[in-house]
Amino acid sequence: MPFLVRDAKPVIVLPTASPPSPGVRAADMSRIRRRRSGNGTTLCVRQRLFLFSLLCDNGEDMKKKQHRVPWWKKSLRILGPGIITGAADDDPAGIVTYTIAGAQGGFAFLWTAVLTFPFMVAIQEMCARIGMVTGHGLAGVMKRQYSRPLLWLVMVLVVFANTVNIGADLGGMAEAVALLIPLPPLLLGAVLAGGMISLMIFLPYRLIAKTLKWLTLALFAYIFAAVAARPDWGAVVRATFLPTIAWNRETLMVLVAVLGTTISPYLFFWQASEEVEERNGANTFRVQHHIVTKTELVHMRADVGVGMLFSNIVMYFIMVNAGAVFHAHGITELTSAGQVASALAPLAGPLATLLFVIGVLGTGLLAIPVLAGSTAYVVAETFGVEEGLNKRFSQAKVFYIVMALATFFGFLLNISGIPPLQALFASAVLSGILSPPLIAVILDIANRKSIMGNKTNTLLQNILGGVTLVCMTVAAGALLWSLAWGN
Repeated sequence: MPFLVRDAKPVIVLPTASPPSPGVRAADMSRIRRRRSGNGTTLCVRQRLFLFSLLCDNGEDMKKKQHRVPWWKKSLRILGPGIITGAADDDPAGIVTYTIAGAQGGFAFLWTAVLTFPFMVAIQEMCARIGMVTGHGLAGVMKRQYSRPLLWLVMVLVVFANTVNIGADLGGMAEAVALLIPLPPLLLGAVLAGGMISLMIFLPYRLIAKTLKWLTLALFAYIFAAVAARPDWGAVVRATFLPTIAWNRETLMVLVAVLGTTISPYLFFWQASEEVEERNGANTFRVQHHIVTKTELVHMRADVGVGMLFSNIVMYFIMVNAGAVFHAHGITELTSAGQVASALAPLAGPLATLLFVIGVLGTGLLAIPVLAGSTAYVVAETFGVEEGLNKRFSQAKVFYIVMALATFFGFLLNISGIPPLQALFASAVLSGILSPPLIAVILDIANRKSIMGNKTNTLLQNILGGVTLVCMTVAAGALLWSLAWGN
């Protein structure tokens, strides 16, 4: 029997795919029918849908209560797309950019780690919330709310930026592996690209992520290496909270690169789309009707916060380590992966190269599927074809073909002969220039009641998002002005 909700309007038949659990009494069902709101009128349809969804999940919740789960397991279950996003944020481009920032400016850019943390959390939380509430990725929402020219422009910019980033990451990974395996980096890059395409098509991304995320633990070596380098901790603290910056073209370039590799366009699309996939995997009544509870929002924000905190802690200590190892000894220009690897020498000694290669491979192999997946989500949502890393190749052929093509064309960029370190740094600068207009779109979507209902931005979220937009726009604009007209 379908459950009928009677209102002043015609009878609405709720789906029978999620019937009430056996533990729900008939009296509970009738109570929903009879329940009144404060002004004496019947509850609106959405309120009744929500109450019904709670009853549908009642039996499942009772089963869960019978099996007590340790608190630490509950905490780990909360972590999902946010922690993967944070780990992928410290990709090879990020490692190189933060190392260059430390070598060039010493501790002068440490304040950016503190400044960008609330910015990252605010923007990624908006993207995640948009995905949860709408049931669509960012491109899918834009397709329904904005003009086609704007959608196509965003798609072209994201595909271009992501492809460049993939190419730079592959080049950096190849040069890192060449430190251990004496083969041409171009050949190693081809092997890595082919291997990544095969993994993305034939293995579920969840399995890849669960395996590779442990390799990113090698990034914690930078924390211990920073301590082993024995920096002047008084200078570190002063630079963190009382920065002194010499504003010039080089400083602006590093600042935009740091902001771009930290608050990256591909992470916006990835976060929203992955939240949709996470919820679709649950296949509950609330997901089917885009009902988002406060508990779900709290869990999502915890996930995003932990992921961004992990990313920024690693970022901070990479810069501390590079400032102590390179800048303090007069080395301000880095030209090879071997130099970047030597930053771990105070901790690992002769094993520094091995530790560096493990960290770069782990983050690169984790980040490239995120970059390629972000590209595929944008293209698939723009053209309205099947998408999702939870689907097999036969179910979403266009989606996986786009991932493969983005990786392939990214690899081809390495044939240009641009040094890998320069390519990685340049991809970070490009991300810093492209992020502001996308942040403006995200802010607009997150404040539209027609899209978000009662889950629009709060005042604090708008303040953080607005400050992020202003800071990144000013930095990118100043850099472009400097490049066009001189210092």
